[in-house]
Amino acid sequence: MNKTDIIRKLTSRKLWVAIAAFVSGLILAFGGSESVASTVSGVILQAAAVIGYLFAEGLTDAAHSVAGSDETPPDTPERDN
Repeated sequence: MNKTDIIRKLTSRKLWVAIAAFVSGLILAFGGSESVASTVSGVILQAAAVIGYLFAEGLTDAAHSVAGSDETPPDTPERDN
């Protein structure tokens, strides 16, 4: 498994929804309230969104630095400015 595969898995929305569901289920199973479970799930999903954004921006920046600052990275459609 290479770095790209790991990044793709960590940015998967399905993975983070599954983690949030598992954690909220544990909270409810051990006597926590529904509002606490909902809040924790929301925090996990928000953290996943931030992690996904950071990884995507990092990959984009890395592609720009490899291709040169004035060029569009390979396999990236041209953008209109």
